[in-house]
Amino acid sequence: MLVASCMLCFVQIILASHAASLQRGYHWTASARDAEAPPLTGVAGRLERSLRNFLETFPVFVAGVFLVHALARESALSQWGAGLYFSARLVYLPLYAAGVPLVRSLVWNVAFIGIVLLLLAALWPEL
Repeated sequence: MLVASCMLCFVQIILASHAASLQRGYHWTASARDAEAPPLTGVAGRLERSLRNFLETFPVFVAGVFLVHALARESALSQWGAGLYFSARLVYLPLYAAGVPLVRSLVWNVAFIGIVLLLLAALWPEL
């Protein structure tokens, strides 16, 4: 799940950067970007925000996976946690890109629960 989540991160970076380039132009993409650019709008803006959101949760997910592994506390709970995180983040991306409101937030909570399960598995091996 960690490798798959890393791949998902790359996909999000590529999608967000290409959407920004399409909106701002490839001249902007190739520039030093010293000048302030207007905020991205529409799908490009949503992809950028989705990427930022992913990057906020990903380090905690990675820490949880490493803790579980380093402490030799892999279990069904840690597998569920990692699986929930990745699956929810995979679903979250198109929901955010499409601008779907409430369901997107619910899916974000599923990813959050996945991280909590990982941390619980690291803290309490008997769970």
